[in-house]
Amino acid sequence: MLKLRRFHSQSGMTLIELVIAMAILAILAAVVLPLAEVTVTRTKELELRRALRDVRTAIDEYRADYGQAVAEKKIIVTVGETGYPETLEVLVEGNDWGGLYPYKKKYLRRIPKDPFDRNEYGWGLRSYADDADSTVCGGDDVYDIYSQSDEVALDGSYYRDW
Repeated sequence: MLKLRRFHSQSGMTLIELVIAMAILAILAAVVLPLAEVTVTRTKELELRRALRDVRTAIDEYRADYGQAVAEKKIIVTVGETGYPETLEVLVEGNDWGGLYPYKKKYLRRIPKDPFDRNEYGWGLRSYADDADSTVCGGDDVYDIYSQSDEVALDGSYYRDW
C-alpha cells in the first residue's frame, strides 16, 4: 500500500496546472507573432531600399560612362539620346562604350526583384523626359525605377514613393 501512494504522488500535472500553462503560452504567442510580422516587413523594406539603391547607382554609373565615352570621342552622340540605358537588361548585358573599356562593362549581375511585388508587375520605370512622380514611362530610356506596390511602409509612406 505504501508503494502505491508513492507512485500516485509522483503523477503528472493536474488539469488546472495544464490550463494555466496553456494560457501563459497563448499570451506569449499573442505577443511574439506581431513582433515577428514587423520583423519580416522590416527585412523586406531593407531589401527594397538596397535594390533601389543598387539599380539607381548602376543607372548613374552607366550614364557617367556614356558621358566619358562622349568626352573621349569613343562614341558619336545621336539627336535625342540621353545616355541612360534603354532597358534594365542593358545594365546586366553591359557595354564596351566604343573601346572605352577593353571588355563589356556590366553594371548589375542581375536585376533585383521588388520584395513587395505580389502581382509580378516588376519595377515601375521612369524615363528622363518623365515627371518625377510619373507612373507611366513615356520615353526611350530608363532614368529611374520605383516599386509598383500600393502597400504602406512601417514609417507611413508608400513604397512606390521611395
